[in-house]
Amino acid sequence: MASSSSHNAAHFERSLSASAVDHTIYRQSPDSKWKDQNGNEQEPMEEETPVSGVHKVNGLLENVKEVNCSLRNGHAENGENLSEKIAALKVESNGLSTVSEEEKKEKVKDEVLGKPPLPRNKQNSTSGKQSWLLRLFESKMFDMSIAISYLFNSKEPGVQTYLGNRLFSFPEEEVDFYLPQLLNMYIHMHDVAEAIHPYIVYRCRHSVEFSLQTAWILSAFSADVLKPNWKNSQGIKLKNMILNEELRPKVDKKAGNLPSPTLPHALHPLTVTTPVKKTHCRSKSDATGIYSKMPHSQTTGNLQKSNTGDLSTGRAFDSGCICVQSSEGIVNDLTGKETVCHCGAPRLKPELEFVNALMNIGSRLQQLPTKELRTSRLIAELAMLNLNLPARVWLPFGTNSHHHIVRIPHTQAIVLNSKEKAPYLLYVEVLEVENVYSSHVPSKRLENTLRFTKSEEDLTTCYVRSNGSPHPEFSLYGGSEFDDAECWSQEDDEILQFAVKTRSVDTLSQFSVDSTTSADSKEPVYIAAGDIRKRLSEHFTAPKSKFERDPEDPSAAALKEPWEEKVKRIRDASPYGQLPNWKLLSVIIKCGDDLRQELLVYQVLKVLKNIWDQEHVPLWIEPYHILATSNNSGMIQPVDNTVSIHQIKKHSKKSLKEYFIQEFGEVNSEGFLTAQKNFVQSCAGYCLVCYLMQVKDRHNGNILLDSDGHIIHIDFGFILSTSPGKNLGFENSPFKLTHEFAEVMGGLESDMFEYFKILILQGLVASRKHMDKIIPIVEIMQTGSGLPCFGNGMNTIRQLKERFHLNLTEEQLQLYVDQLVESSLNSLTTSLYDKFQYFTNGIL
Repeated sequence: MASSSSHNAAHFERSLSASAVDHTIYRQSPDSKWKDQNGNEQEPMEEETPVSGVHKVNGLLENVKEVNCSLRNGHAENGENLSEKIAALKVESNGLSTVSEEEKKEKVKDEVLGKPPLPRNKQNSTSGKQSWLLRLFESKMFDMSIAISYLFNSKEPGVQTYLGNRLFSFPEEEVDFYLPQLLNMYIHMHDVAEAIHPYIVYRCRHSVEFSLQTAWILSAFSADVLKPNWKNSQGIKLKNMILNEELRPKVDKKAGNLPSPTLPHALHPLTVTTPVKKTHCRSKSDATGIYSKMPHSQTTGNLQKSNTGDLSTGRAFDSGCICVQSSEGIVNDLTGKETVCHCGAPRLKPELEFVNALMNIGSRLQQLPTKELRTSRLIAELAMLNLNLPARVWLPFGTNSHHHIVRIPHTQAIVLNSKEKAPYLLYVEVLEVENVYSSHVPSKRLENTLRFTKSEEDLTTCYVRSNGSPHPEFSLYGGSEFDDAECWSQEDDEILQFAVKTRSVDTLSQFSVDSTTSADSKEPVYIAAGDIRKRLSEHFTAPKSKFERDPEDPSAAALKEPWEEKVKRIRDASPYGQLPNWKLLSVIIKCGDDLRQELLVYQVLKVLKNIWDQEHVPLWIEPYHILATSNNSGMIQPVDNTVSIHQIKKHSKKSLKEYFIQEFGEVNSEGFLTAQKNFVQSCAGYCLVCYLMQVKDRHNGNILLDSDGHIIHIDFGFILSTSPGKNLGFENSPFKLTHEFAEVMGGLESDMFEYFKILILQGLVASRKHMDKIIPIVEIMQTGSGLPCFGNGMNTIRQLKERFHLNLTEEQLQLYVDQLVESSLNSLTTSLYDKFQYFTNGIL
């Protein structure tokens, strides 16, 4: 009897250990809230914090161990009592049973039908797998890549809920990187949507950037939902909730009652009192009495009635929020705290209107036939948009979003090469801030020397710039005492004449600083003939760092200009340039193009770059940020100091190696050897990317060269199972590798070419080692997707996995890499496709 009881106790101990998995509850910090499956926020419990099921059964296990101990010590006379204890423990542990009611009914049904019971090892397989899964989720190696993989593959509601709660424990940057995958599952997988809905809602309430990114991605990927129903309409509903400002932070209604010293007294309904009795004389305007009689909601609505979206008003990107200018906002700004809006002003609309304005410009440019007309229209459109800046808007590129846009130098914008579409590149002047919501937006500064001044103000306080032109000294923060009635006086005509004369002097001074100096001093300047010959000789022999402007390709000259020189030139001409937190950014606006595939390739490039850095493989690639605002528009972050190989060959009239010698020096010089090494490392990296992702349309217009010798591939519109020419598969080489590229490396027999093949081998070995981090990114985006790159269905993912060649040894893989290089180098289709692009689009 003792042995039987001992066996029962040991068996029960194992069952309790296995049952702990089903009752694991994610533990959060005491000061944070947790979400249930319905998406409701629950207050944290201070004393009885829910912990894992393993801790819940510790007491029961101790009792079982005591039973075993007693049996091992030979206390057989207590066998009956021990059996009773075991029975009691079983009753006590009923709440931790891993068997559901349905499973119990199914077991009874099988017994009635006479089905034989399953072997014991299969009965415990499910609990064993759950135990190992829990150990994986609680291990240090568990990260976001594993989390999204199990969210996608697991069908267990308990596992999905656990992973949904675990999202709160990951850094926000890691979750944001996989946001396209999470939201695509949210749209097309109803069970996953229920699991991650609390996290999405929580982040949307507390972050404007996250709300905007979520709304844009949902807009882009919800376009594939042709027939919405209750299973796939949750994405559309969430997008509408975000855009309708329903997911706002929960704030204390008592906050924000402090009056603002910078706003007129009549604009504070909480501080205005209704007169006790009417008198004949009113010391204030009639508006004060009217305002005091109006309900609070009505006054707030009238106060915040803005012209958001109307570019002609000059306040198209103004939300009408007055909280930042209140006393609380000023105190928070001084103490470094964030000011939460209490007035109900829209949080998302200003940024949405700014992005929509840029997209609408691109749509209107497509209707014009020539580049000259497009460029003229672009400059005019941006000048109109510039009237509404500065504003509390930013370029939505993740890490670079902590700034306010103050000015767009519209004359520097250029229309990029495109036969059908009209993408354009613009430069944006920003002021970096600590908090984009609470930091003050600077006041408007005029671009000429004339400014709004009072007649009694001393003009000698103007800031005098280095070139001698007077420039007004403005306050960083706009003053509230500005009055249009006091701006102009009879003396302003003389100021206007003075400003016109000054502008003409400034224009002339731009041609030659020396000439203006000699004119002022009234002394002639003599230059020796030998100095003139020396300067001319240096001018013609020096490497040309710029391209001449071409009306057919205006972007070449602008892109060839070194970024540092461009920044200095624009900063010197900007009225905000003397501010220490001034910065210049650039962005490409695309309309009529689907950037969702570009976004997918960006994620793969980012993961590959991290893998190669982790494995110490010296491959070089440059992932650039992509923002898909819809299924036919978006933004691209351009790579600075780059020009396409087509532009190089067209404007320099040289081969690629001759251009390298011109830019970096002779073949054996240090500059050339450094650029050659950069070229080899980047060429090997992008060859491997093109092979794994089957990137097509690789003409010289889609391959850039930067100022250090790296090549960068752009335009990933044809990847995986799609190719140009109605998917005819004309480009059948593994990647683009021409003899011109090999010539820059030193030839086919050179050491650098061998180094190139070794780098591809090392990169492929490292990539297949971490293949599980790459495959889920692509596989999840295939779910419910209408992207052309997934045209082959499940064969697309199968072929992607096969390209990692897990069945080959490193020796076999080396031979295979040599075959890839040789077939790409001698590919006839690559040469024919380049000739086709030349005859049809003029691309060299």
